[in-house]
Amino acid sequence: MDKDLESIQEVRFLVRQAKKAQAALYNYNQEQIDRICRAMAEAAFAKSEELARIAVEETGMGNVAGKTTKNQFSSRDVWNAIKDMKTVGIIGFDETRKVYEIGEPAGVVCGIVPCTNPTSTAMFKAIIALKARNAIVISPHPRSLKCIQATVDVVYKAALEAGAPADCITCMSIPLLEGTNELMKHEDVAVILATGGSGLVKAAYSAGKPAYGVGPGNVPVVIERTANVPQAVADIIASQQLDYGTICASEQAVIVDAPVKDRVIEEFKRQKGWFASPEECKRLEPVVIKGSIMNPEVVGLAPYKVAAKAGITIPEDTTVILCPQEGVGPKWPLSREKLCPLLAFYVEKDWEAACERSVEILEFGGIGHTLSLHSEDQKVIWEYAFRKPSFRVLINSPSSQGAIGYSTNLFPSMSLGCGTWAGNITSDNISPRHLINIKRVAWGKGCPTPATAGQQGMGQAEGLRRWAEQPRQPFPSMVAAQGYRGAAPAAGGAQLLGGVVVPITASAGRPVAYAPGGAPTPVVPARGFVCPVKSCPESSRGSCHGCS
Repeated sequence: MDKDLESIQEVRFLVRQAKKAQAALYNYNQEQIDRICRAMAEAAFAKSEELARIAVEETGMGNVAGKTTKNQFSSRDVWNAIKDMKTVGIIGFDETRKVYEIGEPAGVVCGIVPCTNPTSTAMFKAIIALKARNAIVISPHPRSLKCIQATVDVVYKAALEAGAPADCITCMSIPLLEGTNELMKHEDVAVILATGGSGLVKAAYSAGKPAYGVGPGNVPVVIERTANVPQAVADIIASQQLDYGTICASEQAVIVDAPVKDRVIEEFKRQKGWFASPEECKRLEPVVIKGSIMNPEVVGLAPYKVAAKAGITIPEDTTVILCPQEGVGPKWPLSREKLCPLLAFYVEKDWEAACERSVEILEFGGIGHTLSLHSEDQKVIWEYAFRKPSFRVLINSPSSQGAIGYSTNLFPSMSLGCGTWAGNITSDNISPRHLINIKRVAWGKGCPTPATAGQQGMGQAEGLRRWAEQPRQPFPSMVAAQGYRGAAPAAGGAQLLGGVVVPITASAGRPVAYAPGGAPTPVVPARGFVCPVKSCPESSRGSCHGCS
C-alpha cells in the first residue's frame, strides 16, 4: 500500500479507537479525571530532561536546558494551574441569577504538534484534553516523530495506570500531510488544536469544524528611556536563550528609545550580544529568510551556528545577534519572524516613534500575538496597552517566558491565540476550558429554584455538584453519536434523560438499558412519574421514557 494511503488508514483506525475511549471518558467523574491528569503531569515532569535530549538529537533545534524547562512548565506548571479547575458536572453556578453551568466534553481532539516545541506541546495538549474528558489523536511533525511518540508513550502509560480507558491518547506513526488532512476532516473528530506554520493553521480552519489555531508571533520589544536597561537586556537574552528562541512569543526585533541607545548597545555587548555590520546583515538575510518565510534550517540554532551558515565567525558563547535595520517590510527581510537568536535592531527618537515602529512590525506578520515593553513610566505603559494590535502586552518580562505564563500570571499554555485580527477564533492562552461545552440550566425569573431530590440537608449548589459528578449514561443522542456501549445504572439512583430527572427503582428497572448490542430497551417509568414534555415526539413510537 502507498504510504499516503497507509497514513489515511492509520488515522481512521486511531479515530475509531479514540471514539470508544471518548465514550468511556464520559462516565468519569472529576476525581477520576484529576487523578489521571495528575499522573500524566508527574510522569512527564519526571522525564522532562530525557525527552528534551531526544528532541534535540532528533530535530537539531534548541538546547536541552531550554527544552527541559519547557517540559517542566508544560507538566508541573500546567497541572498546578488546572488541578482545581472544574470540568465535570456543575462547573459554575449563580444562586442569584438561578443559572447553573454544566461541563460537557467537546469530543475527540485532533492535536497537531510542531517540531519547534514538540515534547512540551504534546504533553500539554494531552493533559488539557484529558482534563476536559476528551480523547486525543496527535499528529506529529515528521521532523520530530520520535520524540513526540516518546512523550505520548510516557503520558499514555501514566494515564492507563491511573485508570484511563485504552486509546484515550494516540499518535500517528505515519505523519504525512494526507493523513493529517484526514484527521482534521474526520467526521468523528470534534475539535482541532493546531500549532504549526500558517499554512497548516489555515488548513485547520478550513477543515469544516471548530479549530483553535495560532498566528505567527513577530514580536517587537521596546526599551523605553525609563527602563532598567541591564535588566531589560538580561530579560531579552534570557528569552532568546530559552531553547534558542523557538517559542513563537520570543522577541524578533528590539526597538530602543534614542536617549538610552548607547547604554543599551553597551549592555548587550557586556552580556555577549554581537552586533552585525551592514554587510554582515546582508549576508545573513538569505540565510535566515527564504523568500518570504523563515528558513527552517536556522530555527532554534545557537547564534554562532546561524552566523556560520552565512560564512561569519563569531564567538561560540555569543548570546544573541543584533542586526541594525532602517525599515520594516519585504525590503527588510530580517524584520520578519525568525525563531532563532537573531534580532532586528531599531533606534527611534521617542516612545511615540517606537510605538509606531512596533505597530509596523506586528502588522508585518505578528498581529494579535504579543508585544513586550520595558518601562517604568505608567503613562507610556498604558498608551502601549491601549494602542497596540496585540493581545498580550508584557511589561518588564522576558517575552517567551511571559507570554506562555512562566514569568507572568497569564494562564500557562503552549498554544497562544491571536484573536480575530489574525484569523483566530480566540485571543486566549488555550486551556481545558476551550475543550468543553458549557450547558446552562436557567430557571424563570421569579420562580423558586427547585430542590434536587435526595439532596435535602446539603447546600443546594454543593448537592447538585456532587450529584452531577456521579458516573451516568449519556443521552440517547450521544449514544448514537459516540457509539456508546456501557453498563446499566444501578437501581435506587436517578438519571438525566431529555433534561428530566428520572427515578430508578427496583420495580421500574432503569429508564434505558444499554445492552452490549447497544439497543435501548424502553421501560415503564416509576409509579407516579408524569412526563412533563408536551407533544412528546417519542410518544407515538412508544419509546418515551416518561410518557409511553
